[in-house]
Amino acid sequence: MTDFPSHDIDSAPEGSKPLLEKSQAAFGRLPGLHKVMAESPQMLEGYQILHKLFTETDFDADELTVVWQAINVEHECHYCVPAHSGIAKMMKVDDAITQALRNETPLPSEKLEALRTFTLRMVRGRGNVDDAQMAEFFAAGYGHRAVLDVILGIAQKTMSNYVNHVAETPLDDAVKPLAWTPSETPLKV
Repeated sequence: MTDFPSHDIDSAPEGSKPLLEKSQAAFGRLPGLHKVMAESPQMLEGYQILHKLFTETDFDADELTVVWQAINVEHECHYCVPAHSGIAKMMKVDDAITQALRNETPLPSEKLEALRTFTLRMVRGRGNVDDAQMAEFFAAGYGHRAVLDVILGIAQKTMSNYVNHVAETPLDDAVKPLAWTPSETPLKV
């Protein structure tokens, strides 16, 4: 792979400096993903904006985690799965949910399982889901807004997952204990 720059606040392009300062303030450190994204101020800003908007949806912490991790696991993102495992812990998401997502095993509630299934169908179908799949999602208690919010989550995570793939972003020390390896057999939906 091509070596991607990994910036700190001093080495970053001017447009990325205030964005990295914002990351530093939010996380108490500079996440490796943000250091790589800083090469393009527009990429880093776009990612930060989508992250903020996604966290402002009607999804609770468990549901945010399900959408994020369903996508991260599906995309086999070596960086985002551990990072979001740590974020889930900070958000007080039950460890059983995190482990089920990481291991592609059943989630503790039918509603969360329906959200994971729908998210995976959207990712695998590139946004093409049929009427029966939509009806199944609605029957689980979700509505049209949730469909659009899942798409927002997919946009956010596609950005980070793809950057981590091409840049081979090293794991941050804080999440190294949460390192993850993809399952041999992907979840069927």
